[in-house]
Amino acid sequence: MLKRINYDDRQHLVYVRGRALPPDVVAAWMAEFARHSPSRRPLTVLDLGSGTGRFSPALAGTFGGPVYGVEPSARMRQVAANTSAHPSVTYLQGSAEQVPLPDDHCDLILLYLVIHHIQDLPAAAPEIARVLAPGGRLLIRNAFADRMPDPLWHRLAASHADYAARLRLRASSVFDHMTEQEIAEGFATMDADLAAHPGTGPVEEDCDLLTLAVPET
Repeated sequence: MLKRINYDDRQHLVYVRGRALPPDVVAAWMAEFARHSPSRRPLTVLDLGSGTGRFSPALAGTFGGPVYGVEPSARMRQVAANTSAHPSVTYLQGSAEQVPLPDDHCDLILLYLVIHHIQDLPAAAPEIARVLAPGGRLLIRNAFADRMPDPLWHRLAASHADYAARLRLRASSVFDHMTEQEIAEGFATMDADLAAHPGTGPVEEDCDLLTLAVPET
């Protein structure tokens, strides 16, 4: 299991800038989430591990119902309240193991790059099932190392130089698992490669979106 990352320590200061997605990318994700969600509207949505709320307002606009951004980091929640406020979004203290919502309350639950941060998956699974209503959907966006995914492309940065600048913010929890020497050596290698091959196109990646459904009663 990966060590627990303390987002109250440093990550909350850089996350919005370092992990921002362009509006067209957010819109593309909303279309993809909608494609795998119940067709009725409005939907009550749980953005589990909502962080600074980069998806929460868009989820409210897409699905038309209340959105609950549940996040264990107090400082990440505060950033979300300051930068991602929306009249239909409520940010709550909680975790995958302890969701502060009633049974059968949510039509859609999103875990976006969250699974690897959950400390107790056996406890989280029934808790997520508890709050997911009959006919609901659970959407999990994560990297699954046991397979090579079909391409679902989304843009991370407009250029290689822009992506390098964002990486220097160290807004990815990967950096919290590395030593300062490893980070310095990595950036030195990146700078040398960027100088030799600057590149002009956008930086993109492929990823998985796992969809789980609760049967209708």
